Amino acid sequence: MGYCCRRMSKRERSNTLDNMVSHVVAAQQEGIRTVRSCNSCDFSSDPDVCICLVTWNMNGRVSYEDLVELVGSKRKFDLLVVGLQEAPRKSISRMLQATLAETHVLLGKAIMQSVQLYVFGSKDSELYTKELKVDKQSVGGLGGLIGRKKGAVAIHINFRGIRMVFISCHLSAHAHNVEERNSQCRHISHSLFTKSKHWNPYAPPAQLTVWLGDLNYRLQGIDNQPARKLIGKDLQAVRVPSWTDRILFKIEDADKIKAILRSYESVDGIESSDHKPVKAHLCLKLNPNQDQ
Repeated sequence: MGYCCRRMSKRERSNTLDNMVSHVVAAQQEGIRTVRSCNSCDFSSDPDVCICLVTWNMNGRVSYEDLVELVGSKRKFDLLVVGLQEAPRKSISRMLQATLAETHVLLGKAIMQSVQLYVFGSKDSELYTKELKVDKQSVGGLGGLIGRKKGAVAIHINFRGIRMVFISCHLSAHAHNVEERNSQCRHISHSLFTKSKHWNPYAPPAQLTVWLGDLNYRLQGIDNQPARKLIGKDLQAVRVPSWTDRILFKIEDADKIKAILRSYESVDGIESSDHKPVKAHLCLKLNPNQDQ
């Protein structure tokens, strides 16, 4: 969502916000449910893998200070997955590695111009990593200097015996393009890792799939208060406030692997883009019923 800098009176701000909120179009999202975050895991023993997930539409700009803010100082996670959209032409990989040099190493990356994905692991994580594969699927947009590539990049990884797929994507913009986004999702889902010469149709499916990025879907049922909190008190918003940046996850078999979402939040301290980064902390436990 974007802003311009014309100052407005208190009455103008109120009328503008009410008008923007009233134009939010409700849209059903079949097959997707909301999961509440917890402050701590409810496993009787430590989780097998803790993952920090980040998605950010960078709007073509970045600084080292932004990346330090993005990854944070509390790094007690086994994996850090960073999905980027509208990434600048700078070497984000080197900047992220410099930011994480003391605690984590780069395990894999997938890049399709401005759509990018990085997976970092703790210092000893290479010992527990295998079957790492990357893939990408374009669905249009303009990359290069414009930096508006649309599509998805993905990384498949077996980490500590858990098969995982991470997908960073950027779908078509604008509220009315719902069917186009749905079509792009289907194409990406059916194409990733299925057209590679190394594809094995008999390979077991991923136990965890994480789909994150600027999905550009608008929010259903928004009321005035959440919208007002996100809009600057003296700036005029150009577009309807929207939670277009999402982190979605799917567990293949809940009896064999359990996931607890510990936190889900935006990184409001970063202001270089018209999007706020979204961060989630997900903890996984293999064979959770054995502890009962």
